[in-house]
Amino acid sequence: MASVGSARQAAIFRAGLAGRRPRVPVDPARLEAEALLRLGADARAYLAGGAGLERTIAANRAAFDRHAVVPRMLAGVARRDLSVTLFGRTLPLPMLLAPIGVLELAHRDSDLAAARAAAAAGIPFVVSSQACHPLERIAVEMGAAPRWFQLYWSSRNELTESFVRRAEAAGYEAIVVTLDTTQLGWRPRDLDRGYLPFLRGKGIANYVSDPVFRTLPVEIAASRRRGPPTLGYLRSVAELLWSWPEGPVAAWRTGEAARAVRRFVGIYQRPDLTWEDLPFLRKRTRLKILLKGILHPDDARRALDHGIDGVIVSNHGGRQVDGAIAALDALPGVVEAVGGRVPVLFDSGIRNGSDIVKALALGAGAVLVGRPYVYGLALAGEEGVASVIADLAADLDLTLGLAGRANVAGLERSVLRSTAGAEAGAG
Repeated sequence: MASVGSARQAAIFRAGLAGRRPRVPVDPARLEAEALLRLGADARAYLAGGAGLERTIAANRAAFDRHAVVPRMLAGVARRDLSVTLFGRTLPLPMLLAPIGVLELAHRDSDLAAARAAAAAGIPFVVSSQACHPLERIAVEMGAAPRWFQLYWSSRNELTESFVRRAEAAGYEAIVVTLDTTQLGWRPRDLDRGYLPFLRGKGIANYVSDPVFRTLPVEIAASRRRGPPTLGYLRSVAELLWSWPEGPVAAWRTGEAARAVRRFVGIYQRPDLTWEDLPFLRKRTRLKILLKGILHPDDARRALDHGIDGVIVSNHGGRQVDGAIAALDALPGVVEAVGGRVPVLFDSGIRNGSDIVKALALGAGAVLVGRPYVYGLALAGEEGVASVIADLAADLDLTLGLAGRANVAGLERSVLRSTAGAEAGAG
């Protein structure tokens, strides 16, 4: 029986005999380039951009280059096992689809397409708080497949509690609390365009469908517009009305769409969140809780002290702090601090199978894939996301075999050599 990688290669080459090339590029650079050409300028800025000079995005990639895989010969590993176990569930691949908001900027089927592709592959989809469909609707698309819910902890605890309660009822298996975005980082690409999708009603489906959210007061006053409406203003209003789930007529007649946006803007950031808030969440859910955005070993230790079930090493794909430590450089220090007591997952910068091998060898239990699947979504919807997953799995399988390893669960640092004295993380 052919391995996952060999089978994928063979299928692509057979299609090539008939003159058919992959609809979704296999090469990560071409995948990104073609997807960005397909997207509008606002979507390109939001989905591909980062904080400041985008040095953290570059640092994430450079960190992978500081580690080299050392191939081993004659290892007799014709069959490879790519599975991992997380919280008692065996996954066929050591990867999850990362939470990314406002996926409708990439494709009209947005979260639903990504959810179906993840379910078909048997891997978890981490549904964003800023999804374009309610979390219950996304759960229906996934059936019995594993799904996690990413929580942006708002300034209203009653809304946070409602989100968690809804996730439990819809069959989600874990809550991923994103800690590094309690307020938006400085993102020049979005700022230069004056574009924040939430102000146009995009990416707030979980909020407007929430019974608690709809009872919250509007906490900020509407900005006063002076003079006649401009074409740009009218276009923004139309975008907001068409984004409303009950349709533009209802949004215009009731005025609820505009109120919902003002309500969202008033509550979605939570810069005063502290470690002392975590017991509130722990008491309100039986689900596993993971903290996403951990980069310092001391923060990992504090997470354990608070009974957290897992941590995700991430710098938000370089979208929050310019010049931050690369996530891969932070990984070994966090792994050491955790000491195997809870799973450590990795996010930020994964682009191919070799990257996955490196993250796993440095101690990650699994990785989260972000922008690549969004680019696949932009090019071909559900099929595009499925292609990206399949290509990553194939590349991982072949890299694993060529490195002389039979399974991803057994990867350790001996499979790597440092090429430039990479840092092991602060602390």
